[in-house]
Amino acid sequence: MATNTFKREAGNVPKAKNSPKAINEPVSRTSNAPKTNKATSGRWSMPKFSFISFNFLRDRRFHLLIGFTLLLSALYLLIAFVSYLFTGPADQSVVESLKTSDIKNSGLESENWLGLFGAWISNYFIYEWLGVASFFVIPIIFFTGYKILFRRTQVSLSYTYTICMFAMLWCSLLLGYVVLRLNRVEDLSFLSGGIGYETALWFESLIGMGTAFLLAFLLIIFVVFFFNITSLSVKKPVVSTAAGNSGKNSDNRTAVNAYNADTYEQQSTGVNQYTNPTAEIEAEEAEEPEEELAAAEPELKLTVNNLPDADEDNLELSVAPAPVFTVATKPASAAISNLATKPLSGGIQLDIEPGYDTETDFFDDEDLFLDEEEPIKAPAAPLSTPAPDFKISEIPVEPLGKDMENYDPTLDLARYQYPNIDLLNDYNLGKIQVTKEELEANKDKIVETLANYAIGIASIKATIGPTVTLYEIVPDAGVRISKIKNLEDDIALSLAALGIRIIAPIPGKGTIGIEVPNKKKEMVSIKSILSTEKFLKSEMDLPIAFGKTITNEVFITDLAKMPHLLMAGATGQGKSVGLNAILTSLIYKKHPSQLKFVLVDPKKVELSLFNKIERHFLAKLPDSDEPIITDTKKVINTLNSLCMEMDMRYDLLKDAGCRNLKEYNQKFVERRLNPKKGHRFMPFIVLVIDELADLMMTAGKEVETPIARLAQLARAIGIHLVVATQRPSVNVITGIIKANFPCRISFKVTSKIDSRTILDTGGAEQLVGQGDMLFSVGSDLIRLQCAFVDTPEVDRICDFIGEQQGYNDAYLLPEFVGDDSGNDKADFDPSTRDSLFEEAARIIVTHQQGSTSLLQRRLKLGYNRAGRLIDQLEAAGVVGPFEGSKARDVLIPDEYSLEQLLNTIEK
Repeated sequence: MATNTFKREAGNVPKAKNSPKAINEPVSRTSNAPKTNKATSGRWSMPKFSFISFNFLRDRRFHLLIGFTLLLSALYLLIAFVSYLFTGPADQSVVESLKTSDIKNSGLESENWLGLFGAWISNYFIYEWLGVASFFVIPIIFFTGYKILFRRTQVSLSYTYTICMFAMLWCSLLLGYVVLRLNRVEDLSFLSGGIGYETALWFESLIGMGTAFLLAFLLIIFVVFFFNITSLSVKKPVVSTAAGNSGKNSDNRTAVNAYNADTYEQQSTGVNQYTNPTAEIEAEEAEEPEEELAAAEPELKLTVNNLPDADEDNLELSVAPAPVFTVATKPASAAISNLATKPLSGGIQLDIEPGYDTETDFFDDEDLFLDEEEPIKAPAAPLSTPAPDFKISEIPVEPLGKDMENYDPTLDLARYQYPNIDLLNDYNLGKIQVTKEELEANKDKIVETLANYAIGIASIKATIGPTVTLYEIVPDAGVRISKIKNLEDDIALSLAALGIRIIAPIPGKGTIGIEVPNKKKEMVSIKSILSTEKFLKSEMDLPIAFGKTITNEVFITDLAKMPHLLMAGATGQGKSVGLNAILTSLIYKKHPSQLKFVLVDPKKVELSLFNKIERHFLAKLPDSDEPIITDTKKVINTLNSLCMEMDMRYDLLKDAGCRNLKEYNQKFVERRLNPKKGHRFMPFIVLVIDELADLMMTAGKEVETPIARLAQLARAIGIHLVVATQRPSVNVITGIIKANFPCRISFKVTSKIDSRTILDTGGAEQLVGQGDMLFSVGSDLIRLQCAFVDTPEVDRICDFIGEQQGYNDAYLLPEFVGDDSGNDKADFDPSTRDSLFEEAARIIVTHQQGSTSLLQRRLKLGYNRAGRLIDQLEAAGVVGPFEGSKARDVLIPDEYSLEQLLNTIEK
């Protein structure tokens, strides 16, 4: 039995570092004391070397040089930043073309007041980094130089640094949030800069409108702590007016009626009501000797018994009782005797001696206490007896005066039958259990391998799963976890396994896990998962039955809580089966009126089986013939149509006063929303994309932007995304997409880089394939064996549903009109085009650079007119769409093609 005791004995209080004697000792530089050694003297000595001297750092001339340099740098930045506010857009293309053009020619084109360098440094500070908040860099540099130059002690650099740094970061984030909300990144990006906008975008994806409250909270916290604000109210002193004490200052007392009834502040006798009582308390404490202070401290003892091998019932926690604080005052009347014995919160008891008049001396509010001699009066009127003119009547359920039942959306397909579990195959091939001999052999090899590197094991335990067996080991004391983690390949070699995975340590346990693949894997069928009580009685909005964990537990999660899912895996590792398992789970649980799918399948064959349930579960564009979207152009239109659906749903939620789809539908079911005002029951919409990499290669930003927008905003209105790809590279899973998909699944990938791209950690490259996957949610990483659903099973389910009565058509999304390339172009009217349209088109095609600032420089235009010209050129097909900070793509290769295009446009 081991006992850990932490004890603080009374009377052993250490003395303060700054005792009065040490504080009051004079320090004289001209005393006759003997000279001390440099190594022990209080002054810092400059190190001297035979080959270099640092004495110039002490030279006052060097200090003046640094100070003047910093002051001039602050002035330079101020002029450059102010100039950027007027010339920044015009200089942006000059700065971007520095790598490809001559510096001299670029400098001649620069319009910044301080030339090319001023334009370059302003572009980095304001456009790339922190926006207009970069102006707070100038006080930091200025006051640093001022401090060095003039040696002014009145200037506090720490005070300046703290305020400017906080203001710089906070203002950048605030302006980034404003720009994001206004959706004017193209012309207001200089306000927040790249860092401010991307940070605001990241917070928007995580907490949405909570970003504004977070900014306010950070400002309040900074103001409170930096300016040391401890109170928000002004206490008003009340002077006692008791009879017989009016002429005696010694009997005057100040009473404060605090907001908290358990907290009373009382001043001692003779203290004026405007003085600080804390000063009197400190003076009294200073007079007490140190021995009495030490003796007054209570003994605090913390004892934990049976720490190593005790269970919860044997753990003992012994703490000395809380001290009793006694406030001695003048004698009080018997009216407060009950209060004197009432214990306060936290085990602290307040003892008040007699001698106070409770109505005038101690409290300002007379309603807090009742007179003893006066009995408690009953209420003037009983609660059950209403006033004569007041009548309570029941509110009718319907404004029309007749009772109506709740709206049931499933009555549109009242005869719909959910698919039967018998439609699924029963792969009951007999459970392939891991033999005891295999467990013992693996255990011995693990122990032997660790022993070869002088690592002892205190205990080992095995947990058998369908695909892998988890061996939990407890190493001997003093063994580093990283040492075991580095032996991953050695253990895999000794076990002759495909690849092992070491979890060091297992979250929530004091053990290290070694996952070893089984020689014979167990198949987890979708039927065995969907027939469990856990799935059948699930109350989740969008339940998904993924499969089983390594401990043979059924794993079911809610897509509505994720709220989006990103899947990755190499070819043939179970990604398409995982998508079929997700769709099958939702179909078995939801009614067609409650759920719709938007299926995107660039490979054209993976999701084609779901064509049969078009009039039940699928959603599509009004002019689309195929419910499964396979053409890239239609994918772009569908994604933009979903964005329109999202905006329409948010408008309905705003009118209904609801925060999410669940609250809105509940109000509609209870008939508290009027369909004549546009309100309707809205089903969940799940967008499934089978191969994102192909879309990113063919469409790029045109696909990335609506996907990112849906991922950021669509969760509250019931639109959820399931995106899969077999190539989890950074150009496919971009940062803006990855930031909005907190839940991710990875099947076996080919390299550790791909694993880090999808999961932010390694491990996916060591999976054994065939449905073996890692599920990442938050900081948890769970290993699962995906449930297997075969193509004939999906075919039977779709046939069963497709043969039933469905809706007249699929769920129609809002109509989105785009051009042949999939872009939503503005209407181009040749009669209203700018007079400089043709000249601007020739400049753009000649330079092959679709930049607004290029038109500003060449045509001597303002920013607004140049922007309108770019919009007209985009509508005419000369340049591509807006792509953030990058220049637009020029779609016309040469001037000959441009002349042909201009001739086709009516004059």
